[in-house]
Amino acid sequence: MSWIFTIFISALLLPPLSLILLGGISLGLLNRHRLLGKILCTTTLILLCALSMPVIADRLLAQFEHYPVINLAHPPAADAIVILGAGSYFDAPEYGGDTVSRYALERVRYGARLARATHLPVAVSGGNPAGGVAEAYLMRDTLQQDFNVATRWIEPHSNNTWANAHASRALLPSQINRIYLVTHAWHLPRAIYAFEHAGFTVIPAGTGYSLAKHINPIDFIPQPRGLTNSYFAIHEAIGLIWYRLKG
Repeated sequence: MSWIFTIFISALLLPPLSLILLGGISLGLLNRHRLLGKILCTTTLILLCALSMPVIADRLLAQFEHYPVINLAHPPAADAIVILGAGSYFDAPEYGGDTVSRYALERVRYGARLARATHLPVAVSGGNPAGGVAEAYLMRDTLQQDFNVATRWIEPHSNNTWANAHASRALLPSQINRIYLVTHAWHLPRAIYAFEHAGFTVIPAGTGYSLAKHINPIDFIPQPRGLTNSYFAIHEAIGLIWYRLKG
């Protein structure tokens, strides 16, 4: 399945486009099926409000954060560290060109800390589905220039997590079996499934946990951060189901 087709299908299933389409359908029904149109319109508004509230969205996303934080004072034994890409920041004027996205930077930063704590070799994985320089090269440059951490292996061809896993298995030496897998905590279940399917033994190395220890009153107000986290939560749910069907 091509990357652009996958993105198109995802956009139809995920907010906000799915809610926009649902709202449009409800408006179209108001003339001929007024009651059904009203019910559908009300449902759309309730969903938009609920999915935009951080107090709900953060808890949806936290359902995928099953794995505890690694104790870097006593890290488990492994053969290597694999850091997954998470998009690019194109034509960044302050960097003079493409660089890693804010989400990829969170992964790279934690991967660098893990590398300093374990002294293990690092692999980076990520292609360039949207064009420009492959994410893996941008991650390598960020690791070296900003964190003074060298990259041993670069996998620049994969366009999704499933491809990350199988391309990494083809790239890494056969003796590299037990790996730290660095990605967002909510992405770990899907990523681990893909990498174990590819033949790795995975130590989850999550970052960017979503659930705060304290709830603020503002978390009950609909806002963009809430809708973003709901997007990720629904995306991971659909992706995990698809991977299990594929696997």
